[in-house]
Amino acid sequence: MDKFLKNDTLSLRALEPEDLEVLYLWENDTDVWKYGAAISPYSKFVLKQYIVDAQTDIFLSKQLRFMIDLQETESAIGTIDLYDFDPLNSRCGVGIYIAPKWRKKGHALSALNLLENYTFNFLKVNQLYAVIPQSNQPSLQLFQNTGFANSGILKQWISINDTYEDAIIVQKINH
Repeated sequence: MDKFLKNDTLSLRALEPEDLEVLYLWENDTDVWKYGAAISPYSKFVLKQYIVDAQTDIFLSKQLRFMIDLQETESAIGTIDLYDFDPLNSRCGVGIYIAPKWRKKGHALSALNLLENYTFNFLKVNQLYAVIPQSNQPSLQLFQNTGFANSGILKQWISINDTYEDAIIVQKINH
């Protein structure tokens, strides 16, 4: 499994109870709520239950979250998620969060490459996709840099600050 979830810099791993404090900080980072689905803060109790209940079988839960660890310090620097797994059509959504201190260092690109390797070569999924607000240029650039292609625009898809913003759908097919 290491060949799918580790490289020289990063490793992807399952959630652990010790991740509660850092998840609490990241999930309650209001600066990134506009890019996801959060509309209110998460309590430590809710996150503790999430960690306890997190299924590691994507076929049962239709989602899978990995912590992104920096190899040299074995400390978490972000999360990367597979969501809306559709086994019939063999596709899955992708979401990624890198803590502010670790951004713009190539870690998101490295983590996304690891996730693609795992998803395409171990799970044998046909395609990955992401729905990204048009204003989130760093995220669009990240996915484009790993070979995701723009596939369409969802008009007024995301509500941000009392307005609606278009979202870009990006896809990568397993070849």
